[in-house]
Amino acid sequence: MFQLLRLAMLRANKGRAFRPGLAVSIVSLASIAGMCQPVAAATWCVAPGGAGSCYPSISAVLGVVAPNDTVRVMAGTYKESVLVKVPITIIGAGQNFTFIDATGMGNGIYVDGLDNPGLSNVTIQNLTVENANYEGILVTNASSVSIWGNHVTNNNKGLNPTADTCIGIPAFETSEGEDCGEGIHLMAVDHSIVANNLVDFNSGGILSTDETGPTHDNLITGNTVTGNPYACGITLASHPPAAPIVGPSPGIYRVTIVGNTSTYNGLGVAGAGAGVGIFDPSPGTKNYSHVVLNNQLIGNGLPGVAIHAHAPGQVMQDITISGNTISANGADTEDAATPGPTGINVLGVTPVTGLIIANNVIQDEGVSVAINTGANVQVHLNNFDENSIGIDNLGTGTVTATQNWWGCAGGSGTAGCATVSGSGVSTTAPLQRQIIQQ
Repeated sequence: MFQLLRLAMLRANKGRAFRPGLAVSIVSLASIAGMCQPVAAATWCVAPGGAGSCYPSISAVLGVVAPNDTVRVMAGTYKESVLVKVPITIIGAGQNFTFIDATGMGNGIYVDGLDNPGLSNVTIQNLTVENANYEGILVTNASSVSIWGNHVTNNNKGLNPTADTCIGIPAFETSEGEDCGEGIHLMAVDHSIVANNLVDFNSGGILSTDETGPTHDNLITGNTVTGNPYACGITLASHPPAAPIVGPSPGIYRVTIVGNTSTYNGLGVAGAGAGVGIFDPSPGTKNYSHVVLNNQLIGNGLPGVAIHAHAPGQVMQDITISGNTISANGADTEDAATPGPTGINVLGVTPVTGLIIANNVIQDEGVSVAINTGANVQVHLNNFDENSIGIDNLGTGTVTATQNWWGCAGGSGTAGCATVSGSGVSTTAPLQRQIIQQ
């Protein structure tokens, strides 16, 4: 009854879509109240200056919406930081027409489930989000969020890349001083989709972390992530927990990264970022059960795929890297150093177990696959460049490498073919080239 009264009272307000058939008389309201039926979600509009009886800003309309309403944002530029607290769909007129300019503000859009427990079913679509001091789009502690068809660009303006600091970033972001949280950041987010976005010229591209809770069962697909100079294109980074969480990190698990293009990231300083990075930086952090499938990973400052478990007492396991095109990336650096340039690099102080590297095409790299961990790694059905070290086993573990194409018919160890470096690598007869290309 109260919701129906609210709808009637707001019908004369700006931006409310008309729904025929709902009378506003006292008699009709009393009649409807007795039906015990849910109220249909409403559609609101936002336009520059409040044109056409719309609201003048997204923030203004979010002050009056009900859960599960839709907000349509007309073409124009909106100088604001948008805070989302309820289930809502926000749809722009297209990323080339609708702009959220967060110059001088923290985030372009913040979906805040940290302060609004249980937040779910939020959609952000068809917007350009730019110029924020921190993330273009930040999502915390939420479920079933869709970030779809947006352009997220030129954010992380608060970063001082020389000092690796981001002044004023919230305390719950425990490890974001070096990148201000990147363009799109999912923290303690589950069952969500980041799809078909263009993410460019931020410090880094798409970031998943777990400071305030586990991040899991998410899909990152169809995005173009390019030209982000100070971090990876796509990153899964388990971090030390924020207060009041105590003990090991909650973890990142069951994330699928499929069909993305991640190119020319991490070139602003030496060793800044990979095409896809999966990182456990400190004891107790956890990354597991991920799939990296059918991505284009080209020209990044670190390897096309970099997997780092830097310390004892971590979890890094059950990851599949398959069907990717990997080319012309950089060598890994510092404590994960490889001879490089490197297509895929695996460092595991904690053994990286259950790792499968299969059916990738790796070209224009000095080392196609570099492995340094005390476990067995499966490397099958890959296409290595004949001018490379196909597999470089730098650690104490073993590599089972069957049916790879080594760049020529003779297979590993034959003149003119890709080679094997290090011990503990077992190979079988080479796969015929025409089979791997089918």
